[in-house]
Amino acid sequence: MTSHVDQVLGPSDDTVSFMQPRALFYVTVLWVVAAVWAVILALCLIVSVIIGARPSLVVYAEVAMIAPVITAAVVLLVLYRRLGWLHTSVYGIDFAATGRRAVHLPWSGIGSVALHGWGPFTLLVVTPAGADYARVADGPGFDPRTRHRGEEMAYVVDVGLMSPGPEVLLAELHRRIPSKV
Repeated sequence: MTSHVDQVLGPSDDTVSFMQPRALFYVTVLWVVAAVWAVILALCLIVSVIIGARPSLVVYAEVAMIAPVITAAVVLLVLYRRLGWLHTSVYGIDFAATGRRAVHLPWSGIGSVALHGWGPFTLLVVTPAGADYARVADGPGFDPRTRHRGEEMAYVVDVGLMSPGPEVLLAELHRRIPSKV
């Protein structure tokens, strides 16, 4: 437990929630898996032709269509209730990356925030003002994603698929803490 008091910056009903829609997560995993799988199958087809085998293109086409769908469905089933989310309120920011435990940071405990990456791979990097500001929730899941650079530690959240999008999230954070965004 920290000795910091959450600084209340507005009315108590001023909460904004960001979450990853399951359908968007499934489709994104599907096209990423399909792209990788198509490259692997093309390499296998080329190698089998080079070594003299006579591959069946029908079998390769069936495997190319079925395997990514099944893989994306299994990934979604495993992470069904563990997709990333983020809430901003008068008390601070609460967030959890996909499959990770939640973290709470009061507004006074945020050193800086920034977006990195593009499209569905956009990441929010939240640097606390001090290590004792962050409060990691108990419960199931892996430890929060962190990035270490020298003595500085930051939390990383995948926000590229969150609804509303990363631009709205950045605007909300800029509204709450304009000097740190």
